[in-house]
Amino acid sequence: MKVLINLIRNALGVIIATVDLITRGSKMKRTPEKQQEVNQALQSLSLYQFFACPFCIKTRRAMHKLNLPIETRSASEGSPHREALLAGGGKVKVPCLRIEQGDKVEWLYESSDIIRYLETRFS
Repeated sequence: MKVLINLIRNALGVIIATVDLITRGSKMKRTPEKQQEVNQALQSLSLYQFFACPFCIKTRRAMHKLNLPIETRSASEGSPHREALLAGGGKVKVPCLRIEQGDKVEWLYESSDIIRYLETRFS
């Protein structure tokens, strides 16, 4: 039964991800200089995620809209990023935004909180 549920969940996730890719709107426009500044600031961010997770898709969609090419890291089973998420954030829950500020690292969970943070910082 668990295998069937996982199969259905994964199939639905792939469908949702495909629809997302097809229906994405346009990206926020910035001057090349401003985009370069944003890209530099993004070097301190990374998103831990699952490809087919609806909340991760929601977060990636917002990143696309805001024109934020943040590094994504798969937290799938067997991935070294999964271990880093567990060790750093304390739990394997996605999406999770890793925010480096100097020698301090913050782990921000919840898609709505991540999107609010990105909109506040980069809009």
